[in-house]
Amino acid sequence: MKKLALVVALAALSAACTTTDQRIAGAATGAGTGALVAGPIGAMAGGAIGAVAAPTVTGTLRRAQR
Repeated sequence: MKKLALVVALAALSAACTTTDQRIAGAATGAGTGALVAGPIGAMAGGAIGAVAAPTVTGTLRRAQR
């Protein structure tokens, strides 16, 4: 339950960022989630994927909130 709460909180925080901030927040969110799921290798993979996907995800979240 704590893992889910952390993931939800990080996703909510990353939704309020600008483009550069989105990439940084996405990398941090992905790394944190990856570390929880798969350890150090998951952190590296999650950070890379989060940095690439963050602008798309936050744009989708903003459109969904309207």
